[in-house]
Amino acid sequence: MADKLRGNLVVAQSGGPTAVINNSVVGVVDEAFRHACIEEVYGSFRGIGGILEENLMDLRQEDPRTIRGLRSTPGAALGSIRLKVKDHHLPRMVEVFKAHNVRYFFYIGGNDSQITSDDVKNLAAQEGWEMRVIGIPKTIDNDLPETDHCPGFGSAARYTATTIRELDRDNHSLPYVYVVEVMGRDAGWMTASAQLAKVDERTGPHIILLPESVFDAQRFLDAVQNDVDRYGRCVIAVSEGIKDAKGNPVAAAEKVDAFGNRQLGGVSQTLAENIEERLGVSARWTKAAAIQRCATHIASPTDVEEAYMVGLAAVRAAVDGETGKMVTLVRESDTPYRCTTGLVDLAKVRGRTRDVPIEWYNAQEMEMTEEFIKYVAPLAGPIPEVAILEGHFAAKLCAPWQDPSKKK
Repeated sequence: MADKLRGNLVVAQSGGPTAVINNSVVGVVDEAFRHACIEEVYGSFRGIGGILEENLMDLRQEDPRTIRGLRSTPGAALGSIRLKVKDHHLPRMVEVFKAHNVRYFFYIGGNDSQITSDDVKNLAAQEGWEMRVIGIPKTIDNDLPETDHCPGFGSAARYTATTIRELDRDNHSLPYVYVVEVMGRDAGWMTASAQLAKVDERTGPHIILLPESVFDAQRFLDAVQNDVDRYGRCVIAVSEGIKDAKGNPVAAAEKVDAFGNRQLGGVSQTLAENIEERLGVSARWTKAAAIQRCATHIASPTDVEEAYMVGLAAVRAAVDGETGKMVTLVRESDTPYRCTTGLVDLAKVRGRTRDVPIEWYNAQEMEMTEEFIKYVAPLAGPIPEVAILEGHFAAKLCAPWQDPSKKK
């Protein structure tokens, strides 16, 4: 075990918030308060921006009840940011760290945040500034490599599955085709989780479309028509980033964020319009957008605890001398579900993403396999049940009804 490094701590949040991201902050704060070698505990206001502008919140001055309350509060309590960290930012960050004697830095975020953490660790070492840097995973996209899953995903999966299940009952009441657009630019983990909503073959989602699988417009329309013929309706869950055989996004609109990542939107509307035009069937569309990541009211209990757990683990690792690492979640068992934490070099994480394994997707039936269900079910937790009438109809005693207004 390394010698205890005495100094101050900074924790920051980055990128899109999740329903449980503040649990990781509380985990960092709670564990930091247990170690005498950690003196001041700062929260950087709006991620890296708070370091560059020297906006550091003194978390020891906060009411402990407020800190506890963050465990059930959505959004990024410290404020978040989407900033592509460049070479000229890094010296300023180290300057601020030195000025405030920051020896521990924890960055809660996804792919780009882990790259930033690695860059900070490397520059601090080059500058001879002894500092321990640990990345804390966070992303509803669940696309960070080297970890079984990411904090934030389980709650987003639960929200997606619950919403689809409830919408399916609404759609059963007044049948038509309904297209639901789910976040997922390159990885379809959230959309895939809609499979948890399905009760039996009659219920939605009837079709799931992932960016990992090539979108075939004609095969899709045939599948929609088949479901309409069988059930009189069809509920579709689609990732915003689905692509055709040439790699072109199906989405009607495309933008680029500060990191150069594509921000897609409009695929649900595009598909609904194509269905109406090509099949002559009434179709509607919707997109939940940011609601998918902030629905703390239905957060997965597993996700809440694991987001807190990675915050604790990050501080423990840093105090024990680790740096340049990201905390990982390591699944020990499916039944019963058990998970612990591990560490991986940030260099192994940067620049990499993890897709839904294609073998977990039945492209022919456009649905997820049982292997995926086994993976995702314990992360999302229980999906609210619905009651479905069996439909025991009385015998018909009258002549078939013919609407006089429709007679030729």
